[in-house]
Amino acid sequence: MTTVCTADQMRAAEQTWFDAHPGQDLMQVAAHAVALEAERMLGATSDRQRVLVMVGGGNNGGDGLFAAAELASSGRSVELLSVLGIPHAEGWRAALAAGCRQVTPTDVLRQRYDLAVDAVLGIGGRPGIPRILMRTDEWLQRTGTPVLAVDLPSGLVADSGQVATAVHAAATVTFASRKWCHLTHPAARRCGEVVVADIGVDVLDADDVTAREDVAHLWPVPGPRSDKYSRGVVGLDTGSAQYSGAGVLGVLGALRTGPGMVRCAGPDNVGDRVVSRTPSVVLGEGRVQAWVVGSGWGPAAENAARLDRRLADGVPVVVDADALAVLPRRIPGNCLLTPHAGELARMLGVDRSEVEDDPRGHCLAGARMFAATVLLKGSVQWVATPSGEVVAALPGPAWTGQAGSGDVLAGMCGTLLATGMEAREAAVCAASLQALTAILNPGPWSPDQLADMFPSTIAGLVG
Repeated sequence: MTTVCTADQMRAAEQTWFDAHPGQDLMQVAAHAVALEAERMLGATSDRQRVLVMVGGGNNGGDGLFAAAELASSGRSVELLSVLGIPHAEGWRAALAAGCRQVTPTDVLRQRYDLAVDAVLGIGGRPGIPRILMRTDEWLQRTGTPVLAVDLPSGLVADSGQVATAVHAAATVTFASRKWCHLTHPAARRCGEVVVADIGVDVLDADDVTAREDVAHLWPVPGPRSDKYSRGVVGLDTGSAQYSGAGVLGVLGALRTGPGMVRCAGPDNVGDRVVSRTPSVVLGEGRVQAWVVGSGWGPAAENAARLDRRLADGVPVVVDADALAVLPRRIPGNCLLTPHAGELARMLGVDRSEVEDDPRGHCLAGARMFAATVLLKGSVQWVATPSGEVVAALPGPAWTGQAGSGDVLAGMCGTLLATGMEAREAAVCAASLQALTAILNPGPWSPDQLADMFPSTIAGLVG
């Protein structure tokens, strides 16, 4: 897991540190971390390397200026470009005293640099960058100059994955904890390699987010003695006459995630479509280790009886979509509920806007109300357990927010439950695999196309 915090959480943590250390400052510590990463990126060389440090008027600019002074003292040729506001006075004096030289935007466009440091806007910045910085960023890209961002690339918003205009960084040094823009796409692509520097500040309320390494460690891999039953048999009672595609998508999600067997117990028209696409799927009832229900049922009168029939088997169940509307308040252990914000709002009896304003808190409330693990689908996908554990899956690109992605995800979760995984691990692994596959294959792939790419992603994780 990796920790992620919001801008407000980071400010609160810094204030706690200042309250405990009156008269002390964090800027020199942060600047030293920036200078160390800059030195690493520059590497050892006998040449006098040229570094451009772009600064704004806030503390982020101060970090950059003190880092510039340290780099100049170590023999680098450092040039300063003031972009926004009045530079940090003490940092500016220190940089000039160390031999740094101020340049204009026109000067920059005549030079080539070995490294540029972006210290213009930090976690308090607004989305987008001014034209002067856009032109500089374009020049740095054109000349192949790597950019090191301080805290986050200018133009990004700490708590968002959205991008208006922003600096393109090859690496980012952030402090104490990652911010959401470092992990959420498309903003994460602007951050490059993210280095978290320990500056002595503890963000006690930061959230845990699943990392690629966590998925690789947890993913169930068959051994030489495995068979179809030990690998897990998952049954899908999904789809309807009106929504047969949901049944096909759920089966694709289940099958491409590596089960021993997939059974399709949906309506006949669903089974016909499933077998024509995936002939290894077995139609009808039979022995399963987990069920997936609800996807594509539609608002039918028999939904409650259909759900009760599957819950009665006593095996873990992934409860999705229309089955959530007829859910009893208490269900068998190790079950997983997979609502989106609107469905969770109806389950909790609140407005959708309330869930969207606090998805983490409402995901936990749902888990406690129904005594089951909840995977709340969305741009950041939260997983909560009745005992109070909350973790976010690896965030993926916005391309995956389309009809059918949830059907595929439910099938994926069902396969992992059938292998014997706990609902929490199954949820974070399935959601993270779907996101990672979309990250590795950028573009508007449809959910079924993305599902066909799961095996190569899994092979890259565990192979």
